[in-house]
Amino acid sequence: MSKIQLLSPRLANQIAAGEVVERPSSVIKELLENSLDAGASQLEIEVEAGGVKLMRVRDNGSGIAQDELALALSRHATSKIRDLDDLEAVATLGFRGEALASISSVSRLQLTSNTADQDCAWMVKVEGRDMEAELSPAAHPQGTTVEVRDLFFNTPARRKFLRTETTEYARIEEVVKRLALANFSAGFSLKNNNRVVHAWRPAHSQAEQERRAAQICGPAFMESAVYVDFERAGLRLWGWVALPTFSRSQADLQHFYVNFRAIRDKLVTHAVRQAYQDVLYHGRHPAYVLYLTLDPASVDVNVHPTKHEVRFRDSRLVHDFIFSSLHRALADVRPDTSSTSAPISRLIPQVVPQPDAPPHQAPFNFSAYRPEPAAPAGFSVAEQMQVYRHLATPASAIERGIAVSVEGDQVPPLGFALAQLKGVYILAENTDGLILVDMHAAHERITYERMKCQYDVSGIQSQPLLVPQSLAVSEKEAGYAETHVEVFTHLGFALERMGPETLLVRQIPVLLHRADVETLVRDVLADLIEHGQSQRIKEEMNSVLGTMACHGSVRANRKLTIPEMNALLRDMEATERSGQCNHGRPTWVPLTIGQLDSLFMRGQ
Repeated sequence: MSKIQLLSPRLANQIAAGEVVERPSSVIKELLENSLDAGASQLEIEVEAGGVKLMRVRDNGSGIAQDELALALSRHATSKIRDLDDLEAVATLGFRGEALASISSVSRLQLTSNTADQDCAWMVKVEGRDMEAELSPAAHPQGTTVEVRDLFFNTPARRKFLRTETTEYARIEEVVKRLALANFSAGFSLKNNNRVVHAWRPAHSQAEQERRAAQICGPAFMESAVYVDFERAGLRLWGWVALPTFSRSQADLQHFYVNFRAIRDKLVTHAVRQAYQDVLYHGRHPAYVLYLTLDPASVDVNVHPTKHEVRFRDSRLVHDFIFSSLHRALADVRPDTSSTSAPISRLIPQVVPQPDAPPHQAPFNFSAYRPEPAAPAGFSVAEQMQVYRHLATPASAIERGIAVSVEGDQVPPLGFALAQLKGVYILAENTDGLILVDMHAAHERITYERMKCQYDVSGIQSQPLLVPQSLAVSEKEAGYAETHVEVFTHLGFALERMGPETLLVRQIPVLLHRADVETLVRDVLADLIEHGQSQRIKEEMNSVLGTMACHGSVRANRKLTIPEMNALLRDMEATERSGQCNHGRPTWVPLTIGQLDSLFMRGQ
């Protein structure tokens, strides 16, 4: 082997650049983060030839002093941390001091900057070949402009791995969008090949922030999104989550920020996915723009060269907070809180529905209301109001502690039933227009939620296995099973460690007597090792309850009376997650008078 020797500064910087500068979008990310850390309120980005020919970022931040310009291009030179305490509580986007040195080692870089207390601006130039900085006076307002030309001109092997100009520009655009979503107080403009593509003004109010989010994520997302804001134990989660009916075929509209740093984290993804588990159509992905803020000392951002991953000091607390917050937010979306003006096409997921189970006419019993004489299908809303005022308080609502009533001429969110269409849909009229309800999907959700509540009240019934089941596991899995035995006990399992790599299952929940116990236990252990907790058993139980609810719900072609249809509507308004059935399909969609007028071209 060769002798050990120090690498040259040029080669060391080029090796470091391989970690920081993967492609043009990496350069844009680093430069914009520096601008934001400098307090800039306006950022202008210019790109030519997908960023390979030119990338220019101009800001109005605090600027860099003349005597610090050359130093700014050195490795591990930064103004953002001073000692280990600063590193353990990083409050800036950048902190390592490697970006400018890495970028300049593989490009021709020019940096011009001015501060508030300088008479003039100064410019520094450097090329990757010799790394010698040239300093000269320049004209520039307060702030900084960085020009990066001919990326990878001195490392042609790296340049060969770049994609087409269109692809590289698309990556740059995605970086700018992510940072614009995280920094509402700053304005952004993006110019591609001398053409302005995006221009976003600073957004301070919630309405302005929602307008920017709609411009970046699309108006359909915001029309189907619910604003959330939860705070607990020093954690705050706020932002927008789309209704399950706005699910995506790919995980391409998921933005999550920790202290306004865009991250991709398995723990976060798992928590969000679990929150949607009970309402999301199989194989679909949720859409969201969410911000988690917490004490910087509670999160380690120095775990990956690109800073896309973080490590939480109390990962279980963060996971439970995200899951419980979003789970509650989605449960609280009911007909009286969700929008009734979104276009009908945006409320229906573009997926191929699963076939319904074979027809089964279970005893149909809306326990909500006492029988009433069937009202003629042609009753008006005003006439039905008279009937509705005399209906008894629903028994199911009493059990949930909900008093359902109508005061004066108030019309409920889902209105009153007009008729039944083809034995499948309920047509109802409310103050905005027409409501279409899939009666089986709606009743399935109502039945499912009631069964879950009853199951939670009565507790988990367990049964001992006639022959205990032995499982061969790794020593690590056995250790986790022994440490978290209370997790299994709480969910109806009796689990014992019989040896270094052996577990014994003595008891299982009655509801899961047909489940694959070995696979379920292994999956739970995998979740405990990966995330510190698991919802596998709960999900398996809910799956069984969902199947039971599906078979116990009213079927298609079942003729309902007007009072029965109204009873279903009222129960939907009082039931959590009633906007989707157990499979994630919508249970109701609105058609406003304006939409109906548009369909028939009235007023045109």
